Amino acid sequence: MAPIAVALIDDQQLVRAGFRMVIDSQPDLSVVVEASDGQQALTELAARHVDVVLMDVQMPKMDGIEATRRLLADPDAPKVVVLTTFDNDEYVMSAIRAGASGFLLKDVPPEQLLDAIRTVHRGDAVIEARATRRLLQHVGPLLEGSAPESQLPEELTPREVEVLEAMAYGLSNSEIAAKFHVSETTVKTHVGRVLSKTHSRDRVQAVVFAFQIGLVRRADLLGTEG
Repeated sequence: MAPIAVALIDDQQLVRAGFRMVIDSQPDLSVVVEASDGQQALTELAARHVDVVLMDVQMPKMDGIEATRRLLADPDAPKVVVLTTFDNDEYVMSAIRAGASGFLLKDVPPEQLLDAIRTVHRGDAVIEARATRRLLQHVGPLLEGSAPESQLPEELTPREVEVLEAMAYGLSNSEIAAKFHVSETTVKTHVGRVLSKTHSRDRVQAVVFAFQIGLVRRADLLGTEG
């Protein structure tokens, strides 16, 4: 089986070099494209098949948001994972709304980086649960104080609403299973139905949806921190 083809899009050469070293150390992963800005990324990605793109947000010429939006306009586009240092929360949320499958911190541990690439390639959630919590603590204020963009779908069962809320609080599938005393397989089924009924591309979109409808508040998340 061919290795998972990865693209590194970041204007910092040192960041790309570090990520490449980690990724290329794995037999099932291979960096096949590098670019230092969004414009160059689109050109390179148009000429080369890639499975997963690691996309920086703030870059010259064309930022990661616009590059993500243009790239994902193609139905056969690769998965995009946003790289961030949280120096501009609105950029991060905009990138996710543009269609990115999730995000990683630039100082992510190597093991988590590798797991994230493999996970998103499978089509599953790319964001580690506690990292989701960190993101929403930063971007939550951007969603609060405004009128809900949509309402909780009536077809969601009470348990599915509970699962969506647990996802928004940053619980992993195993933690949700323990909370509700069910198997992880059952949780995966619930999560899949939540994604379908909320018209969410992935776990991240579902969690953002929970904020948008007011199911979860940033203050509640802050209260869950140890």
